[in-house]
Amino acid sequence: MIKKINVICITLFCALILGCSKEYEVPQNLVVHDFVWKGLNAYYLYQDQVADLSDRRFSSDEELNAYLNSFPDYNLLFESLTLENDLKSNLVEDYNTLTSPELRTSFTNGLEFGIIADPNNSDNVLGYVTHILPNSNAALQNIARGDYFNAVDGVLLTRQNYQDLLLNGQNNFTLNMANFDGNTITPTTRTVNLEKEGYNYPATFLEDVISINSDNVGYIIYNNDFSNNYIDNLKQTASNFVSQNVNKLVLDLRYSIGSGSFARDIEAFASVITGQFQDEVFLKENWNTKAQEWFLEYQPDSLLTRFSASNQTTTVGGMQVTDLFIILNGNNFEGSSAIELLVNSLNPYMNIQIIGNNTAGNNTGSITLYNSDDYDFGLRNSTHTVALQPVVLTFTNSNDQTYNNGLTPIINLCNQEDVLNLGVLGTNSDPILNRVLNLIETGAANSNSNCNPNNFEYLFNSINVQRNFDNGVFIEQDLPNTN
Repeated sequence: MIKKINVICITLFCALILGCSKEYEVPQNLVVHDFVWKGLNAYYLYQDQVADLSDRRFSSDEELNAYLNSFPDYNLLFESLTLENDLKSNLVEDYNTLTSPELRTSFTNGLEFGIIADPNNSDNVLGYVTHILPNSNAALQNIARGDYFNAVDGVLLTRQNYQDLLLNGQNNFTLNMANFDGNTITPTTRTVNLEKEGYNYPATFLEDVISINSDNVGYIIYNNDFSNNYIDNLKQTASNFVSQNVNKLVLDLRYSIGSGSFARDIEAFASVITGQFQDEVFLKENWNTKAQEWFLEYQPDSLLTRFSASNQTTTVGGMQVTDLFIILNGNNFEGSSAIELLVNSLNPYMNIQIIGNNTAGNNTGSITLYNSDDYDFGLRNSTHTVALQPVVLTFTNSNDQTYNNGLTPIINLCNQEDVLNLGVLGTNSDPILNRVLNLIETGAANSNSNCNPNNFEYLFNSINVQRNFDNGVFIEQDLPNTN
């Protein structure tokens, strides 16, 4: 709901934007063009870097219309008014397609796997199991992380057929298992029958508490997105960890599907991890110059997102951990904008370490604008379904720190897990978790400098294709009426 603001406030902000005359009526053929230009002129983060978005570019509505008429397609207009390297801003043809994230489901047998090339055959490939989804069909079979397979229903896996056989083929199939010593693939007589079925992903893949000296370390493998769908489940996890006196947390995101989120959902996630910083500033919004001036003058509190109480449905106020270790791993996986915002916003309050890769530096936020006086959905122009999702701000934490250059890990990990030494997830036989536990116990940050010593050709990982496109972090904000 857009806030009611007084006429003086409206007039002051409107004076910064062309086209506020109530006597003027936009030509019907330029309704969307007009919306695109005025929305970007008002709120696009890089408005002052685009000459045609300057407040002084046009001296009249007629001059603006002549410019808009030079674009036969409003998509071309949008592209011309956004920076070439801006990959986040988006024009949505039909806002009815904008839906809230749903609980994650799929039609799967529960096998997650990778594919490498056969070292001795240029055409054949070898499959290896990265993990098995809990309570799936595969979880009922004799198959586990670190197992190898080289055929499906007796048909050898090749570069050309492995996706068709494993992903796009029959719902029921049999894996032909194999042994592998790093050089030679040896078929065995062992087979595993798998069947695809409807599957609902649990909030977390694995939860455990690991004792290290005087520390109780909570360990979570989180493989979902950062929407609000799983917050209540994570609150229950927090309650379990509090009852076991957990004081440090390892958040393993190596199999996370990533993607963006809403800033408020990321704050809710952070409040479950912490709980001791209620009402403290979690993040600050920094808009373009003219929008920022208005917000600072008339609704400065709306630029701040604060830690909320996380004990509304549980008897505890979050995990209240003091140290957070986040594992990122995968082929060029740089985390997501949601992860970066979480880390940067928590940095002033606790010790946070990243294990994995340098992150991408996605420190911007976007908003959805509809064609109405205050860009809200309620009073939108019903003659079209176009919406804008421009980048409108950057995020900083309570100490005014940002992360446009990314976040640097304390321990660097190889892009791929070692196919010959995967270990068991949740134990120190897992080389990645073992490094983190060693960091917690000794303070030694031991990176792996010997990646892929066997020169395996990694061809495919089933998690990579499930990762959502990271369209950034979105915010919800009360905007002034500009007419």
